[in-house]
Amino acid sequence: MTSPEADRPAVARAPLSLAAGALLWLASASVGAQAPDVVVAGTFPGKALLMIDGGAPRAVAVGQRTAEGVRVIAVEGDMVTFEVGGQRQSLRTGDRVAHVASGETGGELVLSADSGGHFRTQGRINGASVEFLVDTGATLVSIGRSDAMRAGIGHADGRRAVAQTANGSTSIRLVTVDALKIGGVTLHNVQAAVHEHDLPVSLLGMSALARFDLRHDGTRLHMRKRY
Repeated sequence: MTSPEADRPAVARAPLSLAAGALLWLASASVGAQAPDVVVAGTFPGKALLMIDGGAPRAVAVGQRTAEGVRVIAVEGDMVTFEVGGQRQSLRTGDRVAHVASGETGGELVLSADSGGHFRTQGRINGASVEFLVDTGATLVSIGRSDAMRAGIGHADGRRAVAQTANGSTSIRLVTVDALKIGGVTLHNVQAAVHEHDLPVSLLGMSALARFDLRHDGTRLHMRKRY
C-alpha cells in the first residue's frame, strides 16, 4: 500500500520576537468579500502586534476586533490565534510563511504560495478547522491523529494499512471524510488516510485535488471545482 509522504518535518519555529524581520504574513478571503491582509509583528502578554492592510503597527488585545474585522482569539507565547473572514488560524511569529486561506471568484479558489513555494490553506474536515498543504504527489488526503479526533474520526475507524513515507513505513487507517471544505467549496465522501500520530500539517492529496481543475500561475494556484 503506497500513500502520501505525510511525515514531513515541521517548519522550524523562530523564537518570540518583536523585530521587523520576524514577520508573519496572513492573507485571507471569504466568499463574496475580501478580507484584510494582516502582518503579525510580535506578541505581548494578552496582545498581538498587528499591521493591517499596510498600516502602522498596533497592539490588539485578546477578544478585541479591529475595524477591519480581524479578531484576536488567543495569544500563547509566540502563538497567536486569529479569526479573519470567518476562519480561524493559529500562527507563530517569525515563521515567515504566507498562510493564504483562499480567494474565490466565480467558483474558483486562488491560493498564493508561501516563501518556500508551497500552497497552504485553512479548511475544515467534518466542520473541524485544519491547515492543509497542497500536495499533488500524495495519493490521499492525509490527516494526523489529533485533527482526525477533532473531526469526529475515531482512531479505530477505517481499514488498517501501511503507508510508505519519506521517513519509512507508518500505520494508517483508510477512511471516508463526510465533508471537506476549502474556502466556499465543500467536497463530500473524500477518501483519506488517518495517521496514528500527529502531523505538522494535513496534506491535501489527489483524492481531493482530482475534483478540481488546477492551474499554476507563477506564485498562485487556481482551483476550479469540477465535481
